[in-house]
Amino acid sequence: MSDLPVASGTAEAVKYGERAIEEGRLITFPNPRPGRAYDIHITLPEFTCKCPFSGYPDFATIYLTYVPNEKVVELKSLKLYINNFRDRYISHEEAVHVILDDFVEASSPLRAAIKGDFNPRGNVHMVVEARYERPV
Repeated sequence: MSDLPVASGTAEAVKYGERAIEEGRLITFPNPRPGRAYDIHITLPEFTCKCPFSGYPDFATIYLTYVPNEKVVELKSLKLYINNFRDRYISHEEAVHVILDDFVEASSPLRAAIKGDFNPRGNVHMVVEARYERPV
């Protein structure tokens, strides 16, 4: 028997954090300095997903750098969005592209770059980078 408290009286109850992660959508707010080009650097060191071939977990640090336009992404929503990948079967390459696509769709930045630095597995280390630049 576990000594951990159980939500709603059952071990099967969905925890509030799991609900927030499942919803995991990117939320934005107005850029406090529109018209000024500045870089935002965010590091997400606990990224996880599952290999679509083996089902083994993959771990990575995700680096996000962007130049905001009219909107800035709220950090808690970014954390929850990234945590949503933990049970997703997705390749390293596709994970980086999906994150970039979703980020650009939510925030419409002037520029954005995503770098996925995946932990070595089987003596292989992979880094995937994808970039976006707003058309002029």
